[in-house]
Amino acid sequence: MENYTSVPREFHILPFFHNSDRSPLMVGIFAVFYSLGILMNVLIVTLIYVDEQLHSPMYLFLCNLSLVDMCYTTTIIPKLLHILSSGKHKVSFCQCFTHMYFFFLAAGTENLLLFTMAYDRYVAICKPLHYHTILSKKVCFIFTAAMWFIASLNSCLVTVPTLKMSFCRSTTIHHFYCDAKVLMKISCAGKEIVYLVIYFELLFFGLCPFLCSLTSYAKILQVIFRIKSRDGRTKAFSTCSSHLIVIMLYYSTGALVYLLPTTRYSDILDQVFTLLFATATPTLNPLIYGLRNRDVKRAVMRLLQLKRRSAID
Repeated sequence: MENYTSVPREFHILPFFHNSDRSPLMVGIFAVFYSLGILMNVLIVTLIYVDEQLHSPMYLFLCNLSLVDMCYTTTIIPKLLHILSSGKHKVSFCQCFTHMYFFFLAAGTENLLLFTMAYDRYVAICKPLHYHTILSKKVCFIFTAAMWFIASLNSCLVTVPTLKMSFCRSTTIHHFYCDAKVLMKISCAGKEIVYLVIYFELLFFGLCPFLCSLTSYAKILQVIFRIKSRDGRTKAFSTCSSHLIVIMLYYSTGALVYLLPTTRYSDILDQVFTLLFATATPTLNPLIYGLRNRDVKRAVMRLLQLKRRSAID
């Protein structure tokens, strides 16, 4: 008779790069990525909060994107650094599912947020005269609160059925954090409902926002190509190119994580693509917006000039 436990006290996290000879190198790499990502996202949030010229719907959503990116990396990287530096691979049952909840919270919020940002660019380019009427401060705050609320409910929808799964003899997770997809591999019973929830997740919080975002940009491109002035087309496209790059980067890495077919090396590839999805992408987002956005660059210069003046005074 197969021995299993319905509620294990702890899980054993075993990433593919857990070899003790490589641990110091991996700790250094992830520490740099984490610090860089947090600092750049904090800079974006600070600039938007301090600079009144950035108090617009587009930058309110960008501020939320930075908060989501910090949530992504903080959910995963600090615990991973602890595992690699201490050699203690055990994580408690409660901590495991707390990580899962916040990861899906960040993922759900970013899916909705990227669509909302695409809609923002659609209104700004296709209906510029009605922009501040359609996306008033009240509407933007309602959108923001609704996104976080819906994402939290969605995270509960994923986490609760996973909590009810029974686990076999092995409680070893071949990953660097607790993911529903990985936990299903070591589950003995109760994973059928989790499969249904994951399919629902991919359809309504993955595919639908992505298709809606593409529809918005299809209409945006139609309007841009009708602009007779070359400078006008360049200016219009530059306002949405950064967001389009972020969308393609996010959904391409996310698709590789959740749509990867099962193969001999699927565990390793899953972890590699998850690292890109949850660590590299949040670090690159502020760089993409910072380097390609004139308003952000100008805000940085104004902040530096303000600090110089205060230092002189």
